Amino acid sequence: MRRSAAPSQLLGNAVKKPRFVPPGASTSSHVAESKPLTPKPGLVNALEKVQRSLAAPAQSKTGCDVQPKAGQAAPALSRALARILSATESKENEEETEYSDAGTRDYAEDNRPAGVNGSPQLTPKSPQTPQPPAGSACVNGAAGSDSACLQDGARYLSVMWCKASKKKHKRWEGDAVLVTRGRTATLKDMEGKDIGKGSGYKVSELASLSEGQTLMIGGKEVEVMGIISAEDFARGRCFQEVQIEKEEPHIKSAPPPPRCFASKPFCPPTQVGRAEHPGTKPEEEQTSRPRHDPLAPGALVMPRPSPNHQWSNNKSGLPVVDVVVDPYLTTHLRPHQRDGLLFLYECVMGMRAVGRYGAILADEMGLGKTLQSVALSWTMLKQGPYGGRPVAKRILVVTPGSLVQNWGAEFNKWLGRERICVFTVDQDHRIEQFVLSPLHSVLVISYEMLLRCLEQVQKVEFGLVICDEGHRLKNSSIKTSSALSSLSCNRRVILTGTPVQNDLQEFYAIIDFVNPGILGSSTAYRKVYEEPILRSRQPSCREEERILGEERAAELSRLTGMFILRRTQEIINRYLPPRLDWTLFCDPSPLQLELYRHLLCHRVFRACLQSSTQTHTHLACITALKKLCNHPGLLHSTVKERTDHGSMESSLYDGLVDLFPESYSSGGFSTADSGKLLVLSDMLTAIKQLSPSDRVVVVSNYTQTLDLLQDLCVHMGYTFCRLDGQTPTSQRQRLVDSFNSPYSQNFVFLLSSKAGGVGLNLIGASHLVLYDIDWNPANDIQAMARVWRDGQKKTVHIYRLLTAGTIEERIFQRQVSKQGLSGTVVDLGKGAEHTSFSTNELRDLFSLTDTPSLTHDLLNCSCSMDGSVQAVTEEEDQVSDRSCQLGRQGDRRGGTAQKHLSMSELMQWRHFSGDTHTFSDPYLDHARNHITFAFQTTISHTAQ
Repeated sequence: MRRSAAPSQLLGNAVKKPRFVPPGASTSSHVAESKPLTPKPGLVNALEKVQRSLAAPAQSKTGCDVQPKAGQAAPALSRALARILSATESKENEEETEYSDAGTRDYAEDNRPAGVNGSPQLTPKSPQTPQPPAGSACVNGAAGSDSACLQDGARYLSVMWCKASKKKHKRWEGDAVLVTRGRTATLKDMEGKDIGKGSGYKVSELASLSEGQTLMIGGKEVEVMGIISAEDFARGRCFQEVQIEKEEPHIKSAPPPPRCFASKPFCPPTQVGRAEHPGTKPEEEQTSRPRHDPLAPGALVMPRPSPNHQWSNNKSGLPVVDVVVDPYLTTHLRPHQRDGLLFLYECVMGMRAVGRYGAILADEMGLGKTLQSVALSWTMLKQGPYGGRPVAKRILVVTPGSLVQNWGAEFNKWLGRERICVFTVDQDHRIEQFVLSPLHSVLVISYEMLLRCLEQVQKVEFGLVICDEGHRLKNSSIKTSSALSSLSCNRRVILTGTPVQNDLQEFYAIIDFVNPGILGSSTAYRKVYEEPILRSRQPSCREEERILGEERAAELSRLTGMFILRRTQEIINRYLPPRLDWTLFCDPSPLQLELYRHLLCHRVFRACLQSSTQTHTHLACITALKKLCNHPGLLHSTVKERTDHGSMESSLYDGLVDLFPESYSSGGFSTADSGKLLVLSDMLTAIKQLSPSDRVVVVSNYTQTLDLLQDLCVHMGYTFCRLDGQTPTSQRQRLVDSFNSPYSQNFVFLLSSKAGGVGLNLIGASHLVLYDIDWNPANDIQAMARVWRDGQKKTVHIYRLLTAGTIEERIFQRQVSKQGLSGTVVDLGKGAEHTSFSTNELRDLFSLTDTPSLTHDLLNCSCSMDGSVQAVTEEEDQVSDRSCQLGRQGDRRGGTAQKHLSMSELMQWRHFSGDTHTFSDPYLDHARNHITFAFQTTISHTAQ
């Protein structure tokens, strides 16, 4: 028998399920039984309209009577009434979702009888699939939606595909996106790759494709599932498996009524957490109180979880309590740090994106990322929003080796040893002790030690993982990333001052670590986001490619902006003393010039320019020139080491030994043989004489150069300390603390940028000299920020030394013109930095220019070169009109401000020629004889 013939059964009415009526029973009597379907007063007007529309084609007039007298009109009226009631009840009684869904399906199947032809098309809506307002988005099967999905004649359809087959039951391979334009169709898989193309279709055939229709394309059969709006395709949303919008919880069905514990089986009174048991109420009340007073002045209260968050994360029905940051910490937090703590808490608790618990704190150096992390850790160890239960029992902090002890000191500094026990892993403290110890709640370990002790770390259940200097994880294929990803903890925080240093693939790696899968697979990310974005930045791109790239860039920013926070150093300028930045161009010595010209004429260099050598040979040539710029003595020691080898790289140094003075063979060196060393020597002398209490940090990328600088300090009688890769990890923090002490006797701190260029606070010094330059501007920025940090009391002087006209100046130009991603997290005007070089790039690098400053020459600046600010201001308006600046097309002045220099920023610096009467800096005036040119800027809150 067909039970579904009953109208209310057919429509899945949520108000009443009538009893089964035999086929012989009259329809009118059945409708009479269904009288509880009488509508509510609010529906009277709508019902009268339906009745009037049904009355015209009916055989007999029914007037306003609810029960029709003619048997033919009854099913139509019942269906119309039930349809309206079903649509209304689905909103008011959301717990009856399954019935209204059934009604929707049954109505679609029975939408063809003649008796309903004259009735209005009223489709009930299910709360599980909310329909957008008409005309605002694409709705399957709606004529208006088709026009909304058209853009330049293109339509976008969601389809299923399979290989062409005549079988009745097809085996569908997967979902895809079908793009139709005119007479052509392209099939893209969910990773954005083209998997089929076809042409020659009828325009009307492609334009009329709708849900349920099939199409053959490139040996594949597709069935249309729905229509995709042009906006969703342009932004790439149709390729995303996971929607992370905050509104996502509303898509799910509404939560059922509150649990009734009385109807559950007996629960022993010893169990805590049942509000119905009188014996547990005092304990319940005790755990339900906030740990700190949320109404106290200056209290920092974390946001309460939303009802949807409670539904998915509070299965035990615990009361919601306020999470208040410990006032002991709150008093130390500055406004931007309070905001950062709120951001971190929302992210790791999953309040910003459903099911996502990762965050990237990308504040620039010196903004207090460590303090914000300490506050977050302490809050999660002691409190939670549900019943006050702590969110985490143990926390893991992974950091570079030189910062392990620093993190332990920071926890003790802000919380005190009596409040928290931090376990730092080193040679004397093994991970096994932490595993067995119930006292320690925080583990601080280096990246290198983590790889060695991975098995023991995996045994511990951590509630939060914090990765300091997280840009180390920019390559997802390295062991460190794999090891951290293998930990079961979902709450992951990355701290980095330089979030994205080179390209969009590195950006994907750190995003995928904190929130795995949010951007899809690596292949999908490259097809959907990276390639369209980079293609749109090419000067030769078409207009549609440019628009698509901008849309995808905006969508990428939206997706990732929910869990990335980036603040620049301007925030704390008001708390710090002024900072003077100098870029000094040093005059090369005669020996340097002679050796430089000899190398450029060497056959190995000529072979590089003819593209007949490999990349490692290019790098060997570049390294040789960089060593020569630092000091010829570095090149001489390399010549002696390489003469025993017969490779092309060793032949690079043939004939060089004869050009060196005899003194080099005896191991001696001369300060006068290096322009940069002469400038440094004169500056140290001036600082020692004019400001005896000031101290200096000298940074280099190479250990050999540090050896040279150490010899200089010994020769001139300066006290010094040194931190490089050979310094034991356990001694590094002791060195830093000793140097920062006001009673320190050390005048110079020699620092390797590779070993301690990040994270260290060297506020004991007020002068920093960057002796050599790095390809990556982020490394130089990190190194130069060591002394201008919270706690610094003196005016800071930063000096960057470059040898004029040489490869160092060209590397500096690449830094200036490099369209990096460091300034903001997604500054998408970036061409990737590669380790290989084109012939034109090598020809530019392997050249020597006899000029005070090639950089200033390329600026086409007409200033008086005496530090006059007015001349620079006049030039400011002309920058964007020039066609080329330092080898790139124009300067996009409307873009986001980058911490490393841009062209317009360099034009606003003060320009000094080496012949000027004064540099307005007493220390530099002592070294002016060896300086050919200088750029200078002042950073302070008064200069903003």
